[in-house]
Amino acid sequence: MALRGLAGSGPGSRGLLDEAGAADEEREVPAVVAAGDAPEDVEEDEGRSRGLLRWDGFSAWLHCVCVVGFDLELGQAVEVIYPQHSKLTDKEKTNICYLSFPDSNSGCLGDTQFCFRFRQSSGRRVSLHCLLDQFEKDLPVYLKKDPAYFYGYVYFRQVRDKTLKRGYFQKSLVLISKLPYIHFFHTVLKQIAPEYFEKNEPYLEAACNDVDRWPAPMPGKTLHLPIMGVVMKVRIPTCHDKPGTTQIVQLTQQGDTHISVILPTVHEVDLFRCFCPVFLHSQMLWELVLLGEPLVVMAPSPSESSETVLALVNCISPLKYFSDFRPYFTIHDSEFKEYTTRTQAPPSVILGVTNPFFAKTLQHWPHIIRIGDLKPAGEIPKQVKVKKLKNLKTLDSKPGVYTSYKPYLNRDEEIMKQLQKGVQQKRPSEAQSVILRRYFLELTQSFIIPLSPPQLRQFLPEEFMKTLEKTGPQLTSRIKGDWIGLYRHFLKSPNFDGWFKTRRKEMTQKLEALHLEALCEEDLLHWTQKHTEVETVDLVLKLKNKLLQADREHLPVKPDTMEKLRTHIDAIILALPEDLQGILLKTGMT
Repeated sequence: MALRGLAGSGPGSRGLLDEAGAADEEREVPAVVAAGDAPEDVEEDEGRSRGLLRWDGFSAWLHCVCVVGFDLELGQAVEVIYPQHSKLTDKEKTNICYLSFPDSNSGCLGDTQFCFRFRQSSGRRVSLHCLLDQFEKDLPVYLKKDPAYFYGYVYFRQVRDKTLKRGYFQKSLVLISKLPYIHFFHTVLKQIAPEYFEKNEPYLEAACNDVDRWPAPMPGKTLHLPIMGVVMKVRIPTCHDKPGTTQIVQLTQQGDTHISVILPTVHEVDLFRCFCPVFLHSQMLWELVLLGEPLVVMAPSPSESSETVLALVNCISPLKYFSDFRPYFTIHDSEFKEYTTRTQAPPSVILGVTNPFFAKTLQHWPHIIRIGDLKPAGEIPKQVKVKKLKNLKTLDSKPGVYTSYKPYLNRDEEIMKQLQKGVQQKRPSEAQSVILRRYFLELTQSFIIPLSPPQLRQFLPEEFMKTLEKTGPQLTSRIKGDWIGLYRHFLKSPNFDGWFKTRRKEMTQKLEALHLEALCEEDLLHWTQKHTEVETVDLVLKLKNKLLQADREHLPVKPDTMEKLRTHIDAIILALPEDLQGILLKTGMT
């Protein structure tokens, strides 16, 4: 499918159609709008440039917005899906219904925010949204969308209301997105959800129209995003940013006086607040996450469970956590049986749960973290202890880390003392988070550096082990312990498999890009003079394929390289007989 203005278009084009061809191509439009879901109609917004596709901007950020209410007969039910043409399967709607409400045992009165993640139904068409795909290549690997999963960002309100039969008003506003921008979407909900509960659907429609006018989520650019009278200023990280540096967007321009909210991060959670009850064991938890071990977080509410799971996944950054993780998981989840069966070993997944039923269902899991209420910033909960699961017939109800795991590395006492001192001195949680994040980053980088040199040949674990004596983490980390044992375990984990495939793909693409640049420097026209017409035609077709591949796979090729190659191809074609010229000019695009 080729829509004018989409293939090779700039980031601001957002699906421009040629006016002359708009009527002819209108039948193709639905495949691009709303991330692959066909709308019933394509509207024009008078306030926007002529020719922009309605909802194209919206679907670069969100799949849809749902309102989930409580029906006395049906229980949770999706009351509204906006935009109305957004498609969700029945299975997806059911998952959203149950995951958008806190478990009845949580007793969340007032307003609660949390996040969940659920599997996309099989058979759904893969997104054809060009904008998202354009910018994926510049994102850090841990911020790239997973095509198999959706995120749900929830703002739940439960207040007493005597006018209702149930005695309570219970409703959730939920943003469904492919993007893992936790902090960003929670901030958006804080801006719009309270007013939505007062003003209802016209307000929601207006908010979605605002999102539809946003610029595309381009990494590295400072974005100004207006939403219902508030302007948010954000910057999405790029893969070229130095790890560990947060590009805080400052109010520097004079014209920035209208900015209402500045977000220092789009995706990070308050790391120390989440690790606070278990920070003495944070290094052991880092090992468990690195190795993709099955892990359950039992918490009193979805807020605590989702924040803690996301903090765990984040602690091995800049490595991507390649296994599954569910910030909030319920007994109604469609994967419940798959993840709780006792007929096989627990899968590599991190589950966040709140229902006490899981204490019995998951007591065979090897690693369980039970946390109490997360304290407000400045208040420090009592440090939990590590307890062996095999000594317990049923899971103890007290907070603790329940595991028989013996860490490979010795604990870094220096960092623990630094954090404990911060607790005593009432150091702000943000400052404690910076210390903890830097510590995790140094630990991960020390671990990953020896693995990093590119190798296109087969990876041989034993050969790699031999290199550790000269290039191992002892060169960059003060932490002692059984690093070799940790590597052996890691090489069998999903995180290594995912990391290796990503690195291999990056290196292959780099080699392809270098090959294209080398071809541009060759005198290809001179080459054709020494070869037959058949060989020349074969060369043209191969070069055209390389151009298409470079475009399709977003190879790291300079724009002038692509232009030079097109010029080479045109020159070769023009040197051929006219009948061949006609055929080759029609074959693909030059």
